[in-house]
Amino acid sequence: MENAKILKNIIEERRSIFPKDYTDKEIPQHILDEILSNAVLAPNHKRTKPWRFKTFKGEEKQKLGLELQNIYKNSTAEAQFLQKKYDDIGFKISKANVVVSIVVNFSGLVPDWEEISAVSMAVQNMYLTCTANNIGCYWSSPKIVEQLKDALTIEENQQCLGLFYMGSLE
Repeated sequence: MENAKILKNIIEERRSIFPKDYTDKEIPQHILDEILSNAVLAPNHKRTKPWRFKTFKGEEKQKLGLELQNIYKNSTAEAQFLQKKYDDIGFKISKANVVVSIVVNFSGLVPDWEEISAVSMAVQNMYLTCTANNIGCYWSSPKIVEQLKDALTIEENQQCLGLFYMGSLE
């Protein structure tokens, strides 16, 4: 019964916590490994394991931020372009300790919605593991991630569903 109470508490405490609230403290590698290993424990029909996660830290993370800013700038009409939104893209990336791309791989063995559901369950496992370890996180899915095909080396049978931002909390 104790495990059920602990699990219920973690589920109740799970929240999207945004980069503005992250500290500069680095997430220990063993916790990052735990977050990603728990993600892939998600159920998936026919064991297709449709998730494809790529972790961005340090310089690679900064390159991702610049890529996202460039995509926003180049895909937004001048009249709709907002400097604040452009700056926010860079700010969120820089404040996050780690950013993980969330990509679904469509196997063709099951309906696409089942593959997306499995990836979503994997992300929920990430959320819960972050909560249990006092790591702030949130899943962002802006339209511009659709244009990350080259930066993430996304294949024809894959789709980026967003980015998972993580950072230490007080």
